[in-house]
Amino acid sequence: MKYIIKEKGSVYCNGNVWQKLQELLDDLNPTKIFILTDENTSKYCLKHVLQHINFNNPPLQLTVPAGEHYKTIETCLKLWEDLSEKGADRSSLLINLGGGMITDLGGFVASTFKRGISFINIPTSMLAMVDASIGGKNGVDLGVLKNQVGVINNAHSVIIDTHFLKTLPSNELTSGYAEMLKHGLIYSKDYWESLKSFDVENVPATEEAIWKSIQIKNEIVTVDPTEQNERKALNFGHTLGHAIESYCLEHNEKTTLLHGEAIAIGMILTCYISKELLQFPLLDCKEVSSVILKHFPKVEFSNEEINAIIELLKYDKKNKNGNIYFVLLNAFGSIKTNCIVRNELIKEAFDFYKTF
Repeated sequence: MKYIIKEKGSVYCNGNVWQKLQELLDDLNPTKIFILTDENTSKYCLKHVLQHINFNNPPLQLTVPAGEHYKTIETCLKLWEDLSEKGADRSSLLINLGGGMITDLGGFVASTFKRGISFINIPTSMLAMVDASIGGKNGVDLGVLKNQVGVINNAHSVIIDTHFLKTLPSNELTSGYAEMLKHGLIYSKDYWESLKSFDVENVPATEEAIWKSIQIKNEIVTVDPTEQNERKALNFGHTLGHAIESYCLEHNEKTTLLHGEAIAIGMILTCYISKELLQFPLLDCKEVSSVILKHFPKVEFSNEEINAIIELLKYDKKNKNGNIYFVLLNAFGSIKTNCIVRNELIKEAFDFYKTF
């Protein structure tokens, strides 16, 4: 088994993770156990958990509709009410079984119910395995604006079993791949190079790549858990990516993008901006764009839509004193934070993306 031990937020990956979860549950001895799923993980993933764990008392299931549209305060209200009605107390445990939407939502619900109950994340998507379930960020959206309400609070533990990847459609796997590519860009040229030939069908290589991304994120988060300095690197591509994701969520005429699909666009745009402002090499910019577009379909944006996306940037969580801050690349593995980018350069980046 591969594992990272921290005072709180230990990560266990592959091997006999279910034996470890059994030990954790026996040690915690919660008064009640609740398992939060969405409609998909209830159908495809819950049985796998129940087959591997001997619960002293049957866990109580909480289920919400699937999709980012339901990562809202309204859903939290329903879950808080359900927990209360089903007798949850401060010694209860919430197990979040799902993708990033479930781990974000469930972590927030647990962190705020009765001023905080313990929770364990069991991510079922590649995106959640390498990103959302690790690092303690929990929260919900405000309308179409991503993660505007939330807390930083680590799960008691994170249990990662790549068996769940077998339940995913190809676009969900690719969505998680975007975050792994981001880790290569901000941390390690060698890791980036290894990801260029990534094949999810190669199970040992997939497990190694997932674990490497977990290690990278854990290293950054451990140094800067509250995102004052180093952790800002993890926002590479997300400033524009989140605005693109929000815009597509809000407008029915646009195809809704998965998180990784939007971040993939954001990374191409941000590489171009890095080229212009920090002399990130043009050849590297083109290589990054080629690798991403090999896996992610290009999305068309009109000038009017680009202006609307730029307008959404004012809601980015990293903003300060009215300034919009970007994370840019000097080179592979070398970033610069708190960069201010003029709107005209953002439009140039969209032109680059459109014509590449």
